[in-house]
Amino acid sequence: MLSERMLEELNKQLNYEIYSAYLYVAMENYFQERNLEGFANFFKVQMEEELSHARIFYEYIYRMGGKVTLYPIEKPEENFGSILDVFKKALEHEKTVTQRIHKLVDLAIEERDHATNAFLQWFVNEQVEEEESFQKIINKLELIGDSMQPIFMLDSELAKRTFVLPAPLAKSE
Repeated sequence: MLSERMLEELNKQLNYEIYSAYLYVAMENYFQERNLEGFANFFKVQMEEELSHARIFYEYIYRMGGKVTLYPIEKPEENFGSILDVFKKALEHEKTVTQRIHKLVDLAIEERDHATNAFLQWFVNEQVEEEESFQKIINKLELIGDSMQPIFMLDSELAKRTFVLPAPLAKSE
């Protein structure tokens, strides 16, 4: 059984994962409007991942006897200066998600909620991958600069990315 405080914080994170998906739709739109379909695909996959993360929280809350609470979702930023700017803002966002996950782990430890602590470890590892993924693309974009040919090559590379159902959801099917 979840404490009231833990339930509230897990619900906040579930809602923040939905916000993350919403933000990535805005970023996908930025690239669609510029006919950079590979970059748009990258953020479409990110959006799908964030919704799956929300689903993982949803299922955990109910498995633990809690009730899901949905909150209003804030409108994300839609105006970005450049391709590099989009990825830097996405990395900044993922770092915020990481901090939020770490605070949940800290709360689970404080409350001696071993089940929730174990549940959250998948997200701790996921956030390492998320930040690394964005940082690698930022590194490439900084090397490329404003040269369009390498941008189009990176666009082609990102077009190949596909959504993979996260392990916690694959187990539940």
